[in-house]
Amino acid sequence: MRWGRGVRRTAGAMIGQPDYQAYVDHAAATHPDQPPLDKTAFFRLHEQRRFGGAGGFKCC
Repeated sequence: MRWGRGVRRTAGAMIGQPDYQAYVDHAAATHPDQPPLDKTAFFRLHEQRRFGGAGGFKCC
């Protein structure tokens, strides 16, 4: 199981996808008074930051 998670995490990092479980663990440890984003909101926020908001592509 741990090996599979490691492979999934590495593959996600290679294609630019963040690790949601790592985010949840971090949020629980550092911001216990705030609920973490759900999976959909988390990935939308990441994609918006990565590609620029409002559907536009941001190269640099």
